Amino acid sequence: MIKLAQLTKSYGTNKVVDEISAEFAKGKVTAIIGPNGAGKSTVLSMASRLLSRDNGTVHIDCKELSEWDNKELAKRLAVLRQANTITMRFTVKEMVSFGRFPYSRGRLTAEDKSVIEKAITYLDLTDIQDKYLDELSGGQRQLAFIAMVIAQDTDYVFLDEPLNNLDIKHSLQIMKNIQRLAHEMDKAVVVVIHDINFAACYADRIIALKKGKVAATGRVEEVIEPSVLEGIYETPFNVIDMNGKRMCLYY
Repeated sequence: MIKLAQLTKSYGTNKVVDEISAEFAKGKVTAIIGPNGAGKSTVLSMASRLLSRDNGTVHIDCKELSEWDNKELAKRLAVLRQANTITMRFTVKEMVSFGRFPYSRGRLTAEDKSVIEKAITYLDLTDIQDKYLDELSGGQRQLAFIAMVIAQDTDYVFLDEPLNNLDIKHSLQIMKNIQRLAHEMDKAVVVVIHDINFAACYADRIIALKKGKVAATGRVEEVIEPSVLEGIYETPFNVIDMNGKRMCLYY
């Protein structure tokens, strides 16, 4: 389990994260939602050591984040950042292979190759594994990045806005696979996401942030409530139940 306690981050006099605490358990998808500027990506960056924190603690399996060796941390935590800019030309298979770097250090073993093949098959990318990333749609590229995360084979996975600029078909495909990562592979998956309905349908728990603070946290049915969401987003909400899922209407 990953535990965050009293995380704080300020830029000058602007406190963008204000004493946030949370827990991320294996086998569960945790969605972090909230308005722009709520501190969602900042929390994820501090929890993965991509950004320094002013105060607070992060424990991964009872060990403080600052005490983890970089090589060992890369075997426990995989991070897919919001912006993935690749300047070199790689095929899908080559990109997925980078997920094995913490283990192979660039020299792929038979075991590494087997894991890479399984990750490609798991996300149904076999037919395009030899295509270059710049030949693919945005959704296909994002699936390739997620396959790289799967190949890294960590207990914990952080995904920062993986649905950015994707159409409904690819967004749905990615959310289904995010859920499979947690439920079938027993990983703790944390996803920063703007689409409340995708969070409601595919997350097990939701953390809602507003102005750097935790505004609500709990199971989907506890957070996806009109009174809760209206306080967070400052706009009217109507929540309906459809096929056992909660859906938000806002207009």
